[in-house]
Amino acid sequence: MRSNFLMKKRLYSGGILLVLVLLAFGAASMTEFSLAKCFSSIPKAIVWSLGNFYPVADSFAKLPDILAKLQETLLISIASASVAAIFALVFALIGSRVTKINNFLATLSRLIANIFRNIDVSIWALVLLFSFGQSSLTGYFALFVASFGFLTRAFMETIDEVGADTVEALRATGANFFSIVFQAVIPMSVSQLISWVLFMIETNIRAATLVGILTGSGIGFVFDLYYKKMDYHSASLVVLSIVLSILLIEQISNYVRRVML
Repeated sequence: MRSNFLMKKRLYSGGILLVLVLLAFGAASMTEFSLAKCFSSIPKAIVWSLGNFYPVADSFAKLPDILAKLQETLLISIASASVAAIFALVFALIGSRVTKINNFLATLSRLIANIFRNIDVSIWALVLLFSFGQSSLTGYFALFVASFGFLTRAFMETIDEVGADTVEALRATGANFFSIVFQAVIPMSVSQLISWVLFMIETNIRAATLVGILTGSGIGFVFDLYYKKMDYHSASLVVLSIVLSILLIEQISNYVRRVML
């Protein structure tokens, strides 16, 4: 009996793997993608980058403007994640199985979170671009909406992991919704919630470059401007500043996580 079950499971897994392989080959054929050409072009790309894509003395004259745009991008990324976390916490408390008020609101909250989370930030940037035009506000809203969807879902899962026994014990004593939230749920999950917010800030900083290219704001716009002008030396300085800022933020967030956990 067990051998038949294992055989069926292997056949099922093998069938799924075969379908995925066929889809991959079909997509490669339709798009004329060649893995051999992909790997053969890597040495050429490296040679071109070493010969053209590096900062020079003249590009450092533009560093103040680059740093100003980088500061704008960092502030937008942090602000969008922080404000989104507040709204996400409210929706997570409504949608969590531990703290839900009723099934209808819980289902609605989960549905909103799934819709916002499954639409990529670049799509939100393009949609909002028609309403707000090319501005920092458009980039902020795009990052905010994407952050809200992700954090709502992450907060729900975190709150669901909180001991249901503690919540039930408080309910048995007659504690109201706010007492349960502020005396049990949040104190028991606050470290994980903050960790998710820090992760979202890191993600927003990475995504802000693409959003900036689409919305004409922040560090992404500066990179796009230099690259289209074929000023590759200045564009490489933009990339270098982005990489260093991401590494710095990651180190800070890792330190905060170690202190909290």
